[in-house]
Amino acid sequence: METTKKLYRSENKAIAGVCAGLAEYFNIDVALFRILYVVISVLSAAFPGALVYIIMWIIMPKRP
Repeated sequence: METTKKLYRSENKAIAGVCAGLAEYFNIDVALFRILYVVISVLSAAFPGALVYIIMWIIMPKRP
C-alpha cells in the first residue's frame, strides 16, 4: 500500500503556515526550516524569499 504525501499549510504557523507546512512535508524541524529559509532569503540575490512566501501562501491549500 502506497501513501501519498500532500503539501498543506500547517496549523503550526508563525505567519501563514507555509514554512511549517514545507517542514512537515520534508520531515524537517520547523524551527530549523524557518531559520534556513530566512538565511537563504537574506544572503541570496537569486532567491526572492518574501515573494516566494507570498506566492506559496496563495497556492498552498489549508489542511482539511
